[in-house]
This record gives sequence, structure tokens and C-alpha cells, in this order.
Amino acid sequence: MRILLVEDDTILGAAVRDHIAADGHSADWVGRLDRAAEHLDAAPYDLILLDLMLPDGRGIAFLRGLRRRGDVTPVIILTALDQISDRIEGLNAGADDYLTKPFDLAELSARLAAVARRYSGNPNPLVDLGELQVDLAARTVLRAGRRVDLTAREWALFEAFVQRPGQVISKAQLEDRLYAFGSEVESNTIEVHVSRLRKKLGAGVVETVRGVGYRLGDGR
Repeated sequence: MRILLVEDDTILGAAVRDHIAADGHSADWVGRLDRAAEHLDAAPYDLILLDLMLPDGRGIAFLRGLRRRGDVTPVIILTALDQISDRIEGLNAGADDYLTKPFDLAELSARLAAVARRYSGNPNPLVDLGELQVDLAARTVLRAGRRVDLTAREWALFEAFVQRPGQVISKAQLEDRLYAFGSEVESNTIEVHVSRLRKKLGAGVVETVRGVGYRLGDGR
């Protein structure tokens, strides 16, 4: 996923950014709400991680503004505010999940994956694809019963296709999903990752739609 992290604590922000990047996601990190708005105007995001107490305002007001404008980007609140009333306010404002600080980074990964599955229209983490058995929650793939190890980038790319069966995804959209603003991306990076997926999972796992992009194949 391409994730926007809105967090002004530099230590926590760096830890979260590095963790979700290690999971294969593209992570853009800002510490102010005005910078978050600029990023949302500049690029589409799959999910927002939002602190509630920012130097230039409250995250709740920012979230309400997003929802009033019809922005349905999933939002997970990350905050030290742990009262029940705070949770209710956040969820009623349009948040999809609410995680109080301090939190375990592994739990954050699980919540990210759960929200992504809900928005993909299939909350079931288990997907059968020909001879492939995919567990989106455990981030594992079995091919003919044997586990196939994927790198973080390979998994992120494969997950993008599994979550959008039948949908053609352009090269630019895949680059946005895998890499943050300012990242150096070689012109053939996506082609290289797709080639590696085909070698590991089968030639038909990703289909090329010439001149348009790629889509999930039948796994053979």
C-alpha cells in the first residue's frame, strides 16, 4: 500500500515509517496537517495513519474534513488519547481503526492488513489461486503445498494484484504503491519484480495488458 503517516513525534514517526517500509509498503511521513493536505492533493493513498494532536491542529477535525469532502481513504488513528470517549469520537468522525500509544509494531502491521482487506471487498485473508494458496494475514504463499519466500517488495506487488482481481493496474500505480515521494525508481523496476514473481509463483500469476499495465492471472 501507499501510506501517508501523519505524526509529529520524530522517534515514533521514524520507527513506524521504517517498519511499514520494511513490510514493503510505500510510506510518506509528515508532521503537520497542512503538509498532509498537500500530500493528499498531490497523490492517491491507500491508507492514512493519523495522530490526533498535531502542531497545527487536531487530527479529528482533519478527519472530519476529509469525510465531509467525500474522501473515503481508510484512516487508522494513532494516539496517546486512550479514554473510551476519545475512541468513540475518533470512530464516529470516520476512522476505520483506533490504536493507542504505545503500541506493538507487529500489531500495527496486522491492523493495516485487516483494514486493507475490508476495503478490497474481501475480508477473508485466505485466497486460492490455482495451485497457489495465499494467506494475506500471515503474508505467506504456498505453491503446490510448498512455501514460497518472497521479498518485502515482491510481496507488496503480489498483494496489490491479489486485492484487485481482474483489475488492470498501471506501472505508475504500482510504482506509487511501492515507493515513497523522492525515491529513485529505475525505469524497469516493476518489470524486474514482475519477472521474479513469475519465476517463483508461475508464469501465469501476473498477466501483461500491453500498453495498459498488469493484472492478476490464474496462477498457472
